[in-house]
Amino acid sequence: MAATPTQISIEEYLHTVYKPDCDFVDGELEEREVGEFDHATWQGILIRFFGARERKWGILVRPELRVRIAPGCVRIPDVCLLSSTAPIEQVVTRPPLAVFQILSPEDRMVRVMDRLADFDSMGVPAIWVIDPRKSSYSLYSSGHLTPDSTFVLPGTDHRVEMSEIASYEG
Repeated sequence: MAATPTQISIEEYLHTVYKPDCDFVDGELEEREVGEFDHATWQGILIRFFGARERKWGILVRPELRVRIAPGCVRIPDVCLLSSTAPIEQVVTRPPLAVFQILSPEDRMVRVMDRLADFDSMGVPAIWVIDPRKSSYSLYSSGHLTPDSTFVLPGTDHRVEMSEIASYEG
C-alpha cells in the first residue's frame, strides 16, 4: 500500500530546512533528483560559466533557489539566472530569465514535464533541460521539448553555443 503524503502549509515549508531541498506543490513535498556526479558537474559548469558573465550580462546565477510559481507551488530549478536589476528576494516570486533542469538517471519525464510546465506558467522565458548522459540540450515551450544548441539570454543579444558552455573550464 502506498503511503499517503502528509499535507503541510506553505508557511511551514518556507520555514523548514530540507536536505536536499524539495519542491512544494499543493501542500505536498516533492523530492528532487540530485546528488549524482554528472548532475553536480553540470551545476558547477553552469555556475562557473554564467558566474564569469554576471557583470557583463547583468545577471545573477543561483543554484537550487526556491522559486514561488504560485501561492501553493514552489519549485527549485537546478540553476537559475536572474536579472541583476531585479529586487533581491529570498524566495523568488518574479520569473527568472532562465532556468536549467539537469536530468538524473532516476528522473521520470512525467514529473520533469510537470516541473517545466510550472516554470512556463510563471512566465520564465528560457527553460532548459540538460541530459548529461546523452550530451543533449532541449528548450521547453508550451508543453514541448525541442532540441536546441544555442543559449540566448532573453531580452538581449547574448548568445552562446551549449557545447561552449559544456566545455567551459573557467
